[in-house]
Amino acid sequence: MENGGARQKSVLITGATDGLGKALALLLAERGYRVFAAGRSQQKLADLDAVARQRKLPLETLALDVCSDDSVHHAVSDVLAKATAIDVLANNAGVNYTAAVEDLTMDDWRAQFETNFFGVLRVTREVLPHMRERRTGRILMMSSLSGLVTPPTQGAYSSSKHALEGLSNALRMELYPFGIEVVLIEPGYIMTGLQKSAAELSKPYVQKGGPYAPLYARFFTNVNETRAKSRTTPEDCARVMLHAIETPRPKPRYGVTSLAPFVTWSKRLLTDSAMDAMLRRRYGIVRER
Repeated sequence: MENGGARQKSVLITGATDGLGKALALLLAERGYRVFAAGRSQQKLADLDAVARQRKLPLETLALDVCSDDSVHHAVSDVLAKATAIDVLANNAGVNYTAAVEDLTMDDWRAQFETNFFGVLRVTREVLPHMRERRTGRILMMSSLSGLVTPPTQGAYSSSKHALEGLSNALRMELYPFGIEVVLIEPGYIMTGLQKSAAELSKPYVQKGGPYAPLYARFFTNVNETRAKSRTTPEDCARVMLHAIETPRPKPRYGVTSLAPFVTWSKRLLTDSAMDAMLRRRYGIVRER
């Protein structure tokens, strides 16, 4: 589609039916991008379609399960058939399994990585050949401050984000010759639908009791209080992502929320022992006697 003599840029967003992905989809559509908002929930896809029609936005939804090779292939092929190019890929789909390393089952460990890491890899590899042939493109990776620092009970989630950081670091180097930019987005505490789904996924572990039960109670109390105090909204994060998309020379990573500078500088300036002590104090972790 042409807009004022220039081709309308197309964006594919995974996990776009809720939270940060939905906020980004609506913001970009309002800015004139042609947005393909992907997700798994048919009801949420229909709801987002209704919003787009009401606001007359250049946004359409499509079903996409990042854990399925066939689903990813068909979705990307559908977008390319309609738009001929994907200028921006925003890898936003993610889940959070909150549990101690010992408690979390191997199936749930695999599920954590299947969405947060292999799902991102699967979509990115499907899109890359088309960006590389055109010698242009921008890929946003939705990481987290947990990709820098690991709180207790976040071993699986944080590990998946650490892996995503490593993947993105490699891609920045490998794709530089082809004019493709890879940008990490690292949010802190923001109220989104991820928290509700994380609570549901962690319920079996919280309810079982056991040696980590006190830690679960302290963790959720601390996180809920911190999140309630956060003034950062999904729309705030979307504006950071918009800047990362539109700036001629994006930074490798963008922290989001007021906690981001503190975590970044603490990681650089404090020893591992000092960071551990700070986290133990925050979550009330003491050695049993």
